[in-house]
Amino acid sequence: MAITRRTFVALSASLPFALTNLSWAAASIPIGIEMYSVRDELAKDPEGTVRAIAAMGYQGLEFYAPYFDWPEEQTKQMRKVLDELGIRCFSTHNDVKYLAPENLAKVRDRNLILGSKYVVQAYSEPKGGLDHWKSVADGLNKAAETLEPSGLKVGYHNHDAEFRSVDGVRPMELIAKSTKPSIMLQLDVCTCLEAGSDPVAWIKANPSRIRSLHLKDWSPDQARGFKVLFGEGAADWKAIFAAAESAGGAEYYLMEQEGSQYSQLETGRRCFDSYKRMRTT
Repeated sequence: MAITRRTFVALSASLPFALTNLSWAAASIPIGIEMYSVRDELAKDPEGTVRAIAAMGYQGLEFYAPYFDWPEEQTKQMRKVLDELGIRCFSTHNDVKYLAPENLAKVRDRNLILGSKYVVQAYSEPKGGLDHWKSVADGLNKAAETLEPSGLKVGYHNHDAEFRSVDGVRPMELIAKSTKPSIMLQLDVCTCLEAGSDPVAWIKANPSRIRSLHLKDWSPDQARGFKVLFGEGAADWKAIFAAAESAGGAEYYLMEQEGSQYSQLETGRRCFDSYKRMRTT
């Protein structure tokens, strides 16, 4: 069901406590949420869902693909809501077709309205060997040429395929090597671990380019997999945060969850609370 006034008021009641206990964040890295984590709620009630995640204590968010189809007036209204709540749209997650030349003007305009800084390509279908991944890098560079004059930066978000060797080369290494330094390498911790790679080593190998991370945990137990909550899986978060903040150039973190035993909003709240506890101990 959509976010009711009662639900929003109940969530808001916890906000002063959350902000008090997040006083450390003012001098640290802001924490947002990838809105795919609450996708069903967002589809039913976009503004109410944004209000709910702000009430939990999140300082920002990343809208995913459906934002592209919002009418311009809805996009402007969403920016008003963000400003009212005092939270930011750090970035957007985009289908590959959004970065095609014919769509870049709309992507630029929508992201500027939302106040986003990064336009992130969310996925690329692994096909065609290393030539495919080289074409991905070329597409990112071309998109950056168009978007950077407007103040927007381009990013790429990995899944597990980018960390699995192709002809002796990990595609993510090829993307990193073949893109300009201004292009962010957004690290999805979960899928990096799933592929058997070390997120800390990857961060250190690409200084200043890991400007945002998806804080999605992972368990090698197939029954739990992506569904473990933040802090309950195999990720060594303290080492990851240390690397991200000392070498990676992290500007913001994004909680992400594909699903759990709880509702999407409850999952988002529990993950935020776990993050808060971890970062204040």
